[in-house]
Amino acid sequence: MKRIGVLTGGGDAPGLNAVIRAVVKTAINDFDCEVLGIKNGFDGFLMPGGVSLLTLAEVRGILPRGGTILGTANRGNPFSRKVVTNGKEELVDFSNEVVQAIKELKLDVLIVIGGDGTLRIAHEIYLCGVPVVGVPKTIDNDIHGTEVSFGFDTALNIATEAIDRLHTTAESHQRAMIIELMGRDAGFITLHSGVAGGADVILIPEIPFRWETVAKKILERKARGSSFSILAVSEGAKPVDGTATYNRLGDQIYVPRLGGIGQKLGEFLEASGIETRVTVLGHVQRGGIPSAFDRWLATRYGSAAVRVASQRHFDRMVTLLNGRISDMPLMDAIAIPKRVDPGGDAVQTARGIGISFGDE
Repeated sequence: MKRIGVLTGGGDAPGLNAVIRAVVKTAINDFDCEVLGIKNGFDGFLMPGGVSLLTLAEVRGILPRGGTILGTANRGNPFSRKVVTNGKEELVDFSNEVVQAIKELKLDVLIVIGGDGTLRIAHEIYLCGVPVVGVPKTIDNDIHGTEVSFGFDTALNIATEAIDRLHTTAESHQRAMIIELMGRDAGFITLHSGVAGGADVILIPEIPFRWETVAKKILERKARGSSFSILAVSEGAKPVDGTATYNRLGDQIYVPRLGGIGQKLGEFLEASGIETRVTVLGHVQRGGIPSAFDRWLATRYGSAAVRVASQRHFDRMVTLLNGRISDMPLMDAIAIPKRVDPGGDAVQTARGIGISFGDE
């Protein structure tokens, strides 16, 4: 290998900079290889100044920093990129231009750090002739084939601390406190932080709930002398009718944006005679200093990605399995989304200690 490219795509997550740092240091120290940083995901191949050399100096001091020094793009899909023509937004396929730019840069491999959407794009780019190695990134922990993705541990700690803080004010004012957490299709953050933070109700996308059942749980607690309740709710939680709650509907350009289920639940509880307050934690879960575990895991992923590339094992994703770093085909990683198992031991544990999922 003589030249590696690295980019970050999709939403930001704590630990991205640790991956970038590990890629650069491993490439230079072990393989005497040049590393180019691609700015703002795949968009960097299409914009002036979108590619820059990453040296040891550029990655010095970035290990504890949140975000990504390369920038990222939620809608940076080169196969369907948003452009504005005569004041009108439309989607255009720029994949040929991206592939040509990669060839002109003479990249031996492109390391793509992202979630399932970005990794799917990476696989499609590989099919166009680009050598690719993927690194799993998502705070939602919903990528198949790896025990955990970096960013999840930090988000989990932030969510748990928020629940801990809500306990004191809930108890002081004898209220039901709802905290709405991230989790579009997977409820790992809400389930894990809800159990760790002592929530009384946990609502996740994988287990449809009944409004009346949630209210009944809170009223039963009050009848037994519990003056307050904590409810941890995923943004993608849905009642039994399957209707998700959005704060923005989608169109050809923008995907629907989830949000507001906590407020809807709060209004229902208020109508049931339960004084309720709602907190939406939002992007706080993505930002800030990554945890020690996420720095450790992200560093291992970044270094492993370079080693996998050096062996010319392309169209693969580095993974964590049984505590060891390995790699697997990208297609296998993105074929089956990882979700909370409603019958698994984590949910059984929550039920066993008295937590309601609103489905009883």
